[in-house]
Amino acid sequence: MKFSMMSYTMARGEWGKNPDAVALCRFTRELGLDGVDWVTTYGLDPAEIRKIMDDHGLKTVCHTFGADLNFPDRKEREAGLEAIRKGIEIAVTLGTDKIMLPIGGKEGLTREESRRHVIAGLADAVVLARNAGVTVTVEHFPNRLSPFIVSADVNEAVREVPDLKVTFDSGNVLTGGEDPAAGFENSRGSIVHAHFKDWILSAGSDGLAGADGRRYTPALIGEGILDHRAILQAMKKSDYRGYINIEYEGDLYTPEEATRRALRFLNGIRTEV
Repeated sequence: MKFSMMSYTMARGEWGKNPDAVALCRFTRELGLDGVDWVTTYGLDPAEIRKIMDDHGLKTVCHTFGADLNFPDRKEREAGLEAIRKGIEIAVTLGTDKIMLPIGGKEGLTREESRRHVIAGLADAVVLARNAGVTVTVEHFPNRLSPFIVSADVNEAVREVPDLKVTFDSGNVLTGGEDPAAGFENSRGSIVHAHFKDWILSAGSDGLAGADGRRYTPALIGEGILDHRAILQAMKKSDYRGYINIEYEGDLYTPEEATRRALRFLNGIRTEV
């Protein structure tokens, strides 16, 4: 397994301000990483990003973007499928064989209804991706109404759409009340990419409302409540060979300092498990 840069983390330096692709690649190299997950392309030409990545000896390990498939009727899902088609084209230009779709829920729909709608859309999406040599993945998403939060949710989708794969998100699994290490083990045969993050529990009405009834505030990896040692042990036991994004959504550290600290912490555990 390898750790990878996540452009989403670096874009948090100042919301609304896109990350400098050259600076991001330079920093990625400084950390000794060789892969970047591009979470959208921030208005940049994908071919330009590819050139910058190539110039720094880096590869795109995944292209992440949003697409709304949560409708009961296929015609209503067409706009989302078109967004996926375009995202697949960008992924090919970036040189990656994976895309990831973060999928939340909708007010007025149960998680089960949303899951049924989205799975139907994903069945069409994987055909588009297969023709381009790209794999479609979905992550566990922390929205309380999301169709995919815990391993049982993503496993249902994979049973219905066998070509679909999973991006394991350790922190988001926790918000559904599932132990992250167990969540990984339950879906290990379908997991091809991963995100690491951390949380602290929030008091009162602050923070993100989890599907488990608790509230969560983002924390730096290693400073929250997740047991990263147990998660890495589960991944090593399963011989996971993919990448793990370093994700940070907090405000205590700059994106650069957060990534440095998280990487140092995770590398320390990885040498021990």
